[in-house]
Amino acid sequence: MNFDYSEEQDMLRHTADRVGEKYGLEYWRELDARREFPTAMWQEICDAGLCGIAVPEAYGGAGLGMLELAIAVEHLCAGGGGVTLSQLFMLNPIFGGVTLSRLGNDEQKASLLPGLVTGEQMFAMALTEPDAGSNSPEIKTFAERDGDGWRLQGQKIWITAVPQASTLLVVARTKSQADKQAKTDGISLFLIDRERDGLSHQAIDKLGTKTLPSSQVFFDNVRVEPNELVGTLHGGFRELLDVLNTERIVTTAGLLGTASIATKLAIRYANDRKVFAGRPIASYQAIQFPLAEAHVQAECARLMNYKAASLYDSGRPYGSQANQGKWLAGHAAALATDRAIQTMGGMGYSKEFHVERLWRDARLFRIAPVSEEMVLNYVAQHDLGMPRSY
Repeated sequence: MNFDYSEEQDMLRHTADRVGEKYGLEYWRELDARREFPTAMWQEICDAGLCGIAVPEAYGGAGLGMLELAIAVEHLCAGGGGVTLSQLFMLNPIFGGVTLSRLGNDEQKASLLPGLVTGEQMFAMALTEPDAGSNSPEIKTFAERDGDGWRLQGQKIWITAVPQASTLLVVARTKSQADKQAKTDGISLFLIDRERDGLSHQAIDKLGTKTLPSSQVFFDNVRVEPNELVGTLHGGFRELLDVLNTERIVTTAGLLGTASIATKLAIRYANDRKVFAGRPIASYQAIQFPLAEAHVQAECARLMNYKAASLYDSGRPYGSQANQGKWLAGHAAALATDRAIQTMGGMGYSKEFHVERLWRDARLFRIAPVSEEMVLNYVAQHDLGMPRSY
């Protein structure tokens, strides 16, 4: 077992560090205040080849693996964007790249993957629904047969970056409840243009991740063409799992970036701040211990994330590791950001010192893309052999 980075991985780290630091904390603070999408940074990420790390070389990518992608995302996010930046990788290399690379036909790959690599194509995934939440097999958005294609009816919620997306990965039911053979039967995946008759969206006001809008999406008799089905008709739920579990890997990488920045900001402040007897507050165990604990959690989450990514790259089961890594990283980022604010006292509550944004943004990822409770359900059932609890 080798824990050293390869020469190629080292090069990716340094490139990601350079781009991440160029668009640092001030850049993200200003975007957050304006609720503005990080267009300039994303284009530079694409220009540096980082969006296409795991895309096959035949379509302009580097043909590397999920491990290399996780390494790059963590280092990019540690430059200032935190976990919010990692959402752009969920949208594009995962929802677009993994879906097309694993499920797309030759025509779909040739049409969409090169634009993903260059930044000309932006993706979003429409999965979550108001009445389904984490219970994805119970989605109600329905694609009814219409000649050689389909007509979409339904509603999605908490869909990220819809206004910026050119293509939506839509998860819909294609069999009625009465016709399905099992809970997960009769679900299909479609890649459709966002600009389409009958498709509308409405922004949701929210606490954090303000640079990436979240929306409700409505499908009112939206036409879907036969060549927009991706993967197997009626068999999309099992095929979707690779998309969802690799999303966990990218989420974990972003959360590790958040934990890293927050801890560094707290330590820098604590080393400078002197309150009692001229000693820096960094010398107090009440300051040291929570930050050290967050660091320990982050180190463990990174190892689990690398294991999940390596298993994926070797074609072996990796879902449990991906979920456990995300659970650990969520706790690490939550502790690091909270204790960074506590370390700074009143200044931690100010926008000037950045950690309030990191805290607001990281809080989402104890709920999404999978809640901590659902991770524990998964581990109890699949790893411990306990009965299904929900």
